[in-house]
Amino acid sequence: MSALTIVSLVVLLALFFDFTNGFHDTANAMATPIATGALKPRTAVAIASVMNLLGAFLSTAVATMISVSMINDPTFLKPEVVFAGLTGAILWNLTTWFLGLPSSSSHALFGGLIGAVLAAVGVQGVNFVSIIEKILMPALFAPVIAGLAAWLATRIAYAITKRASDDDIATGRGKFRFGQIFSSSLVALSHGTNDAQKTMGVITLVLVAGGIQKDGGHVELWVVIAAALAIALGTFSGGWRIIKTMGKGLSEIKAPQGLAAEVATAATILASSKLGFALSTTQVASGSIIGSGLGRKGGKVRWNKAGHVVLGWLFTLPAAAIVGALSALLVGTGPAGIIIDAIITVGVIIAIFQIARRNAVTHQNVASEIEEASEVVVTKRQQKLAAKQAAKKSNKGKGKK
Repeated sequence: MSALTIVSLVVLLALFFDFTNGFHDTANAMATPIATGALKPRTAVAIASVMNLLGAFLSTAVATMISVSMINDPTFLKPEVVFAGLTGAILWNLTTWFLGLPSSSSHALFGGLIGAVLAAVGVQGVNFVSIIEKILMPALFAPVIAGLAAWLATRIAYAITKRASDDDIATGRGKFRFGQIFSSSLVALSHGTNDAQKTMGVITLVLVAGGIQKDGGHVELWVVIAAALAIALGTFSGGWRIIKTMGKGLSEIKAPQGLAAEVATAATILASSKLGFALSTTQVASGSIIGSGLGRKGGKVRWNKAGHVVLGWLFTLPAAAIVGALSALLVGTGPAGIIIDAIITVGVIIAIFQIARRNAVTHQNVASEIEEASEVVVTKRQQKLAAKQAAKKSNKGKGKK
């Protein structure tokens, strides 16, 4: 099998991953405006698609980080290793999407690539310093920073509006819904800026590995256009399945909180994209929603639920790395291994989509991290309701005695 054939196959796989990233992460931008009624689902998905497309053209700093900094000397890397990393990322990404497990498309991609390189080249092939600086450290701090910003913004939003009534319309807080149209669009723009670049970086990496491009210091225009179109199409065609369920999970998020969370998310991601930090949009958006929930008076944290979300964040990268490593060992056996790996990948993709079409969209099979994050915060109204239910059970128990 020629190097050009493998490179072409990797480019197609990378664009397909970009497509899955689009429908996997649409809810990051549009969950809160749908929950508060600022946008209708179909309108939200259409806006997210356009903004993802435009965002992909704003920067290439993250792309060059992947093609230059993440791997030591990409010129010695074989294209089939990148192929293995991508198959690992796609299989993990789609499996967790279907099962409703908390995951990050970005970390699935990084994990798949790192695992494949470790299995094929060894520890000397991975630039661990760059990974810590550009991926792991931002993964730890960005959600916290976004959460604090959203908490502060929510406090300010509620402080500057009237407190005469709990009704958002009477207090004037319902007007924040109009701001959400802008802020959610900004989140979608930032998502395209950061996440589409990851696909650009992978394609550039394989072009260098295949000897088609001299170095990874720049991204070809056709690569930018292809990645932008793939993530936009994925958002428009697949986002509907996930986003349909988001209103229920975020029903306690009010317009001021939604606006605060979206502005904090967008600002964090855009700043990180400029600095070349490869963030998980899902993690940042989750941190913002938790922060905005706590910023509203009476909000408390369900620590067991928060632990579930964090566990999902921690588990994705190493799990995807294992899948990528196994895939690399398979393709390392030769052309037959590459064909088998490709057949397995295509077979699993087809099976997942076929089963997903037959199954109804429910919380169990398409729950996202954003839904999980929204359930971490317990509002004052929820606390009162829980107390009433507990009192009723207690009175029933006493009556039986």
